[in-house]
Amino acid sequence: MKKLPTNLQRWLFMAFVILAIASCSKNDVPGTSPDNNQTGTDSGSGNNSEPFSLTETFEKGEKTAYAAGNVTLSTGSWYFDDALLGNLSSDAKDGNQSVRLRNGSIAMNFDINGVQMLYVKHAKFGNDGNSTWKLMLSDDGGSTYTQIGSDISETSTTLKTDSFSITDTVAVRFKIQKTGDTRINLDDITFKGIGDPGVSVSEPDTTSTGGGGGSTSDAAEPRDVTVGTDAPPASGDNSNMLLGNPSDAVNSIVSKDNYLIDMGYYTESYSASRAEPNWVSWHLDASNITHAVSRQDNFAAWASLPSGWFQVQDNSYHGSGFDRGHNCPSADRTSSVDANSATFLMTNMIPQAPNNNQHTWADLENYLRDEVRNKGYEIYIIMGSYGEGGTGYYGTTVNTIDNGNIAVPSHIWKIAVMLKTGDNDLSRIDSTTTVLAVNTPNTNNVDADWTKYIVTVRDIEKATGYNFLSELPQSVQDAIETKTYSVN
Repeated sequence: MKKLPTNLQRWLFMAFVILAIASCSKNDVPGTSPDNNQTGTDSGSGNNSEPFSLTETFEKGEKTAYAAGNVTLSTGSWYFDDALLGNLSSDAKDGNQSVRLRNGSIAMNFDINGVQMLYVKHAKFGNDGNSTWKLMLSDDGGSTYTQIGSDISETSTTLKTDSFSITDTVAVRFKIQKTGDTRINLDDITFKGIGDPGVSVSEPDTTSTGGGGGSTSDAAEPRDVTVGTDAPPASGDNSNMLLGNPSDAVNSIVSKDNYLIDMGYYTESYSASRAEPNWVSWHLDASNITHAVSRQDNFAAWASLPSGWFQVQDNSYHGSGFDRGHNCPSADRTSSVDANSATFLMTNMIPQAPNNNQHTWADLENYLRDEVRNKGYEIYIIMGSYGEGGTGYYGTTVNTIDNGNIAVPSHIWKIAVMLKTGDNDLSRIDSTTTVLAVNTPNTNNVDADWTKYIVTVRDIEKATGYNFLSELPQSVQDAIETKTYSVN
């Protein structure tokens, strides 16, 4: 047979390759499967690989009796059997109300898709005794249930968080089952997973579903603080800075990275270059946590930030993988709309890893409020952050968000000086006074147990360079700043 010319051989070979490639489906080509798309929905497949985080807060809905019945909540319809929504001072809650469960269960009347982790906040009700409960899962629309994990022992009077890993790949629903007549409280059930959950709720603080930052478009209108008669006094007992100014912050624009701001309901040192507080200081007593108003959720920029400084908007954290983490918590200021609204200014926020904010830090805040509400304490609190680089929802270390305008801290700390309620506070603080200091990494894999991060005040001073409790005699500082808190 006569050989073909070399050029013709090459042409025929190239034509064969092109025809072969054209005959392949998309999924036959390595690396192009829709399952490899981790940044959004593949229009050709209809698959959605974005992460989601949904929380049932039990703030929306009303059920005041134990009789079995359905109740409509923010995530959908739930069936309460020997359970109600409680709002008493003896109900452990993060907000205005939580589930009070006696000898029965609460169960979803709907399915949710793609859940990989489930978190539940829980505690004993009031002075009731210890008990146990269990999480149940159904993959057949509620016809049958199987237990997930082990029984949970209920021993704490303040909200704790337990997590459950979910391996089912089909749509599921959950039930929390309890036996015995001792009562428990349940709050903030969080579902985390991948894809379209098939359930929608009001947007939570964690807006972790997009790119690297927000914008001023569609942002809330900036506002100022309205300081009412329920604000702490400007000086003396119960004032926000009775124990000192840790960084010697001043209210002058020449001190742009240590700028003192008096918000009435709290006082802070603000850093313009980091676009967040260095620290925030406030006083907490029973008059601040009356639950006279609910959580306002009215995030907004602070209108009085000096001209020319970058103004963080309510949507500046969107898509970053970090929560808008309060320094002075919303639940520490529920005596009026003015008080609670003050905590939602963005000058009170830091980019905080979701698990750090919603679990570790939330449990610590609940613990301190319980010390005030049920054990007769008043507390002087200072909270702040330092360092560069936190790990948020997406699992990578991030130094800044919003196009480099907002720094992501590496550590978040809190100092709480705890006194039995009384007068002449400075003179009552001595070497025996109880002081709690905590320093956590700003990571999403942080342990939910805040007690694992207890340190001394001196440890935080070394890390930050600040001088805490400077209004106290040096001998008292030396005594209480070197003590390690012991949980009761």
